[in-house]
Amino acid sequence: MTEQIRPDMRPANPQFSSGPCTKRPNWSLEVLQHALTGRSHRSKPGKAKLQAVIDYSREVLCLPDDYKIAIVPASDTGAVEMALWSLLGARGVEMLVWESFGAGWASDVVKQLNLENTTVTKAEYGHLPNLTAVNFDNDVVFTWNGTTSGVKVPDGNWIPSNRKGLTICDATSAAFAMQLPWEKLDVTTYSWQKVLGGEGQHGMLILSPRAVERLENYAPPWPLPKIFRLTKDGKLINGVFKGETINTPSMIAVEDALDGLNWAKSIGGLKELIKRSVNNLGTLENWVAETSWVDFLCKNKSNRSNTSVCLKIVDPWFQALDDKQQAVIAKKIAATLDGENVAYDIASYRDAPAGLRIWAGATVEQRDLELLTPWLDWAYRTVKQDAEIKDTK
Repeated sequence: MTEQIRPDMRPANPQFSSGPCTKRPNWSLEVLQHALTGRSHRSKPGKAKLQAVIDYSREVLCLPDDYKIAIVPASDTGAVEMALWSLLGARGVEMLVWESFGAGWASDVVKQLNLENTTVTKAEYGHLPNLTAVNFDNDVVFTWNGTTSGVKVPDGNWIPSNRKGLTICDATSAAFAMQLPWEKLDVTTYSWQKVLGGEGQHGMLILSPRAVERLENYAPPWPLPKIFRLTKDGKLINGVFKGETINTPSMIAVEDALDGLNWAKSIGGLKELIKRSVNNLGTLENWVAETSWVDFLCKNKSNRSNTSVCLKIVDPWFQALDDKQQAVIAKKIAATLDGENVAYDIASYRDAPAGLRIWAGATVEQRDLELLTPWLDWAYRTVKQDAEIKDTK
């Protein structure tokens, strides 16, 4: 038996989870000392902080002035469901699915909203569906970046400007790390706990003028619970888009979101956020290019996520195992790294193929990824060797 030698240096920050994601560099609890705890979110200072989240988000994302932004309940899931239940049904729907969350939205539309005029177009993990075949006479629902597959759409060129339907985009792992073509997106959602490393709980809903027009001129045939209602008497409830949240938000989470946005502005805004994330992906791409046992789940480089980087194990020894055995090995690799305090929470998503998933968003330091890669090699060799020894007994 050959002893696998541990690397000498560990990442300074082992937090590579794909959500909640690691905090910005040098974050500490001190940033929350001015949180408006014990005060109403409807007080003047409470409204000011909520409005600041909206204003700073608009600034960093470079949103058009006529797009509306709201802080909504239940994270990105709540924001997506609010859009689906409030807007769909006016025309046909096309659901684009290439990972688990997109599959969940498709299931809700077909099984919960019971929209019969719905087309679900699927692609396997690691691939995109044929985007050129999408019918934009329909409303089109898709994820910009598949968090569980590591596959993103390369750009917005496939979306026509003269579309008749709305585009509803789940951008939770893309916002602040990828260039979003706002003129092509009518509804966009994301959550605080992804690229800027905020706390979970709250979602963000962004509406184009076309989406607002739909809301004010179409009433779905099903009842809407209070937390989904964006209109009253056929008019947009403008207060929702001025920090007057539908339900009570966590003011500690709000303070943390403001800290992340202020950090983003301080380092140079969206351009620098994207640069940091792309450079992080580059570190992993360089390692994969020199490593025989691993590859990207997404083979097409232009579609490869620069936030949720999903890896598959291509070693022939691993490929000869059955699915259950592969899942066990992949989880052991992740658990081994966790036990060494090198990398936390990097097992692939439960519905995805067995492998690893490493967050490479803007709050991750490139040096930590450089220090992680030799540990990935060490963990794989160690787990493989242990498994081979057991097989010989």
